[in-house]
Amino acid sequence: MPRFLIFFLFVAVFVTAWTAPHWKPSPADQGVSLEKRAKAIAQSCAACHGTDGRFHSEIPSLAGKPEPVLSALLIAYRNDSIPNATVMPRIAKGYTEEELRAVAAHFATLSATEE
Repeated sequence: MPRFLIFFLFVAVFVTAWTAPHWKPSPADQGVSLEKRAKAIAQSCAACHGTDGRFHSEIPSLAGKPEPVLSALLIAYRNDSIPNATVMPRIAKGYTEEELRAVAAHFATLSATEE
């Protein structure tokens, strides 16, 4: 893998890990539906999991995965229930369980293959 790509992925993971737990809804976000917030949150997943949750590498794709599986994983990351996890626990702690379930539902509705 080219060095610049490794560097880019490192920076993307670092920025996501640093900002996600510190994000709090602004007053303008209070009236936004959970579905719209989930789509916005899902965009931050693209740095590691690819656009629309489709990535072709050792990092798993999220698109098309069953919602119960994704929800359980995200909540397990949030609760530090997955040993030896890397950055995902730090990211998941920045969101409520309701938001994590909504993000999982969003990715479950996406096709696993690009159309």
